[in-house]
Amino acid sequence: MTPEREQKMRQAARLTQPDLTVILENSFDPLNISAVMRSCDAVGIREIFVVYTQPYLDKRGLVLGKRTSAGTFKWIDVYVFDNLEECFRRVKERYQQVLATLPGNKSQSLFELDLCLPTALLFGNEDDGISKEALSYCDGAFFIPQAGFAESLNLSNACAVSLYEAYRQRSAAGFYSHSPKLTEEQQHQLMERWTLMLKSESFRNRGQKIEAEDPAIAPIFVQRKPN
Repeated sequence: MTPEREQKMRQAARLTQPDLTVILENSFDPLNISAVMRSCDAVGIREIFVVYTQPYLDKRGLVLGKRTSAGTFKWIDVYVFDNLEECFRRVKERYQQVLATLPGNKSQSLFELDLCLPTALLFGNEDDGISKEALSYCDGAFFIPQAGFAESLNLSNACAVSLYEAYRQRSAAGFYSHSPKLTEEQQHQLMERWTLMLKSESFRNRGQKIEAEDPAIAPIFVQRKPN
């Protein structure tokens, strides 16, 4: 590993935001998922949740476009579910609030949210949006202010805008500078994991599996088995 690569990894570990994530419900476009992962990596997110409940979606065939994700797949854990209740139970174990993108009078503006809190942002299907069942698990909803005729942004664009508002708030709070979210020990554990991964290139063989009730989802900075 070059000194430059090691320094980049140490910086990424220090700037990781372990209490910020994204949930994707029934997204059928792998390029959208890959673009979301690229935005997640840019703001320090190290895990995302993907849930498939529609029968026409191949929930076990998640394919990520290498060009669009720009290599971020190996740095981000993708937890895949086929049950909404189980997915949100896991998310709520780790995050204080789950907020859904939902245009309308009952939603808050994105810029009114407190995204310094442990937060999971929910984005829905490219055609139908978020299901009523998924909304029932959320703690609130928000919209992205727009001045044009379109009612909403593309999924990946909406995610990027929302995550960079979180980045702005967290940067002002010092989470990317003097008050990192991970302890030095956690940063060290994450560095060890990444170093071993690169040595073994195990990320190239990683497959997706549907998360069952057991075992519990591990923190992002602990070691993982090669698969």
